[in-house]
Amino acid sequence: MAEPAGGADDTAPADAVASLVAALGGTGYVADRELALVLHLAEVLELPVLLEGEPGVGKTAVAEALAAATGARLVRLQCYEGLAAHHALYEWDYARQLLAIRMAEARGPVGEELRAEVFSPDFLLRRPLLEAIDPQDDRPVVLLVDEVDRADQEFEALLLEVLGQFQVTVPELGTIVATRRPRVVLTANRTRALSDALRRRCLYHWLPYPTTDREVRIVEALVPGASKELVRRACALVAQVRASGYRKTPGVSETVDWVRALTALDGSLDADTVHGTAGCLVKDAADLARFRAGDGARLLRAVGGG
Repeated sequence: MAEPAGGADDTAPADAVASLVAALGGTGYVADRELALVLHLAEVLELPVLLEGEPGVGKTAVAEALAAATGARLVRLQCYEGLAAHHALYEWDYARQLLAIRMAEARGPVGEELRAEVFSPDFLLRRPLLEAIDPQDDRPVVLLVDEVDRADQEFEALLLEVLGQFQVTVPELGTIVATRRPRVVLTANRTRALSDALRRRCLYHWLPYPTTDREVRIVEALVPGASKELVRRACALVAQVRASGYRKTPGVSETVDWVRALTALDGSLDADTVHGTAGCLVKDAADLARFRAGDGARLLRAVGGG
């Protein structure tokens, strides 16, 4: 794997961005310069990065690759409707606290020291936000807040407070302040509009579907056993599918899975294999019927197949 980008103090910005592109490439993630520049600036300015794009373009993979390239630990918070503070920040291990209280009572009279004992860090269940702010080891942290648009606005307000100060207040213990800020990546699929307050606090990058040439490089990196001709034609066909108005547009992960499936067979791309493996690429019933009814064969001919 290529060496991660150097610090801002000892590496020229252009060199740092190029080094980050190489480091991400060493993990199998093919990044363009625009994305690497945003990630580099986020580190220098200590700001979160908000990545938006259609599902399947590789937003989550950016954070995973960034953690791998920089030797950081990835802490992931998967967002969903109804996500509450105790799922994202911390909660007390009530079962263990109750057991400790009963054991202390069995030994005799208890006092105020028992309260201090059961509300100590030993009984604290650390959730992703607290874990990212106050990690238990010296490794740097990449915090991934995945699909933040699936959470409600109340959680978004909580996130603004935490990421604004990079601290968490636990009433029984006090305020825990990050000694080293994590690198933060937020992803969104535009299922709802995010607040202007959140957008103002982030560097923004729109992650589009890759060009055919870039997708070829991505697939070659992730499926090294596939033939170059197969990858080229498969990526060209996927590009045609994306331009054909299907209800569920295939993402990069579908392209990778499809090429893996084709390689696991005989490595050919003809009408029969396209028909048989269509479920790897097309993930909607109406789309699949349309694809198998003749659209797949037409697109295959368009990219030079029979």
